[in-house]
Amino acid sequence: MDKVNEYIQVLGLQPHVEGGYYKETYKSAIENEYAGFSGKRSVSTGIYFLLRKGEFSAFHRIKSDEMWHFYDGDPLSVYIITNSGQLQVIKLGLDLKSGQHPQAVVPAGCWFGSRVESPGNFALVGCTVAPGFDFQDFEMAERGNLLADFPQHGDIITELTRG
Repeated sequence: MDKVNEYIQVLGLQPHVEGGYYKETYKSAIENEYAGFSGKRSVSTGIYFLLRKGEFSAFHRIKSDEMWHFYDGDPLSVYIITNSGQLQVIKLGLDLKSGQHPQAVVPAGCWFGSRVESPGNFALVGCTVAPGFDFQDFEMAERGNLLADFPQHGDIITELTRG
C-alpha cells in the first residue's frame, strides 16, 4: 500500500466537500456563544486534511480563524484572498530556507483554497479552528461571484473553483 492510501485508511479519512480527504480529530467539549455566530460553538476543533497530486481544496471561507499545520508529504500552497482583495500565498512545508512554513493562519472570513505544489504527490496537514468549525459557518465560493468580486485574481479563482 502506498503512503497516501495508508494515511487515508489508517487515519480513517473521508472525502471532503471542498476536495481532498479529512477526519475530525478533536472537538472541545467546552462551548461558548460568539458574536457573529448563531448558537453555541465549540471553542476549538481539529482535523487531518490530505490532498493528493491533481486535487485541490476549492475556495471557501469560514467564520473562524484556521491554523494549518504541515505533517508530511510535499509543500502545500494555501491561496488566501483577504477582505481587502489582496492575494496571499502561504507555502506550507518544512524547507524553511525556501520560505515554507510548518504552520500558518488563515484569518476568519477570508476566501481560501489550496493545492499540492507541483510536481508533488500529496500533502498531509492538520487544521485547528477557533471558535470551532461548524458547517453552518462554511461557505463554498461560486466561481462567477468570486470572479466578479476579485477579477484581478481570475486565474487562481478559475483553477481553484468548480463550475
